[in-house]
Amino acid sequence: MIFRLYTKLRDCRDWVFAKIDYLQSESAKWQRAWGILKGTFRLAMEHKQVAIGLVFAGSVGGYAAADAIIDGYSFSRGDAGIYEAPLDAPIYHSGSDNTLRIDLGTTPVGEITIEDVTIGTVLTGSTLPSGETSVVFIGGLSSASTYLEVGHLVIDRWRCTQLKLDDVEAYELNVKFNASDGQSIAPVAGTPRARGISGGNRADAMTTSGGTYDQVKIQAPSTSTNGKVDKLTLRNLYTEGGLCLIDRVKAGIIDVIYGEYGAGDGFAAKDFTITASTTYKSFNNVDNVEVSISPP
Repeated sequence: MIFRLYTKLRDCRDWVFAKIDYLQSESAKWQRAWGILKGTFRLAMEHKQVAIGLVFAGSVGGYAAADAIIDGYSFSRGDAGIYEAPLDAPIYHSGSDNTLRIDLGTTPVGEITIEDVTIGTVLTGSTLPSGETSVVFIGGLSSASTYLEVGHLVIDRWRCTQLKLDDVEAYELNVKFNASDGQSIAPVAGTPRARGISGGNRADAMTTSGGTYDQVKIQAPSTSTNGKVDKLTLRNLYTEGGLCLIDRVKAGIIDVIYGEYGAGDGFAAKDFTITASTTYKSFNNVDNVEVSISPP
């Protein structure tokens, strides 16, 4: 009698738990679907022409973007293309364009990490895109009066022919342990504010490791809105063929550490430059040395 009662109670318990598990599973699926719809709608509102191309595939860009999604190209996998948070798939991809580019919109991004990549003419047969002079570009667009706002920018172990920081604000600027074939480090004291990026429903972190590209570019929107990233880490970039440029950036903390910069043209030509248009509240300039360095 007691055993039969126990068996019925157990079966009832298992039935209830099974229904709860099913409902939780369905809820998670609906939450995921809603997140995807919100991200797609946000993309459509910020870039209507791209959205139209995605829906109708009625242009070259539309076909390329549709193919990118269908074929599974992704930022996390290290595929070249034009990316926009919160989507891991590129909004544009072409087999003839080997640029890795992130266009930031109105949605803040919690974290972007790019590491262990080779860029530019250090690769046989590689060329910069037409009209470009920077092999790496991080910043805003003067044509649109936009800036890239960053809580913490990490420039770690770059190998560039030239590195230049221009029109940059940093509450804390740390320039440490770099070697260069000529340097001019001349930021000026100012009143930049401490900065961190919030924004509530921020886009997921974007991370990629390994890859070879003609160019890497992270830029603010081509509108009046600044791009925003809470932590931007660019580590172990090996480059040749153009300038590595940080321009129109407003940051809480900037770390420029363990880099090597040189064109092999002597100390008189400054291959590592922080211009007087860069301002700081706190500046740590530690063990940055001039040594003979040739391009990769």
